[in-house]
Amino acid sequence: MVFISVAVILVGVLCLLDLVLTFGVIRRLRAHTAQLESLGQGGSWTSDLIPSPGFEVGEVTAATVDGETVSAETFAERTLVAFFAQGCTACEEKLPEFVSHAGAVPGGRDRVLAVVSGEPGPMAETIAALASVARVVTGTQADPVVAAFAVRAFPTFGVVEGGTVRAMDNDLARLPAPVRA
Repeated sequence: MVFISVAVILVGVLCLLDLVLTFGVIRRLRAHTAQLESLGQGGSWTSDLIPSPGFEVGEVTAATVDGETVSAETFAERTLVAFFAQGCTACEEKLPEFVSHAGAVPGGRDRVLAVVSGEPGPMAETIAALASVARVVTGTQADPVVAAFAVRAFPTFGVVEGGTVRAMDNDLARLPAPVRA
């Protein structure tokens, strides 16, 4: 009889402990869901992932897939920049939208730079699509450009003028005109 009473009390305590832990997990999941929804609905990216307006682009020299040289002088006039990464699903989804926007930029492909991180081989179709509307930097040449812009999230789109970031976001629609279609 005593054994059964102790067992019932022990099971009751374990159930209470399980209930408390379950409520804690639910509260944590709600907080994470709210953060994810905020990002999905255009919430701001933290400043450590992309540069803020006013950021000065570092010194950089890189060769495009067409053999052109990209340097700090490239960003003297207003330029649309985009950063994509190999294996990035969001990059693949936003590629058609970017190609459409880039095709409407005043000044044509001379005012558009696309940086593709990763090996060029697996990205051949992406590079071909981008090359029609932008100067494209890829492979090992992309690393110094990504570093000069301090970009750590892909895809990222921005407007640079006079070597200074004017706008940077993961959504093309939030970029200022005249680089927006």
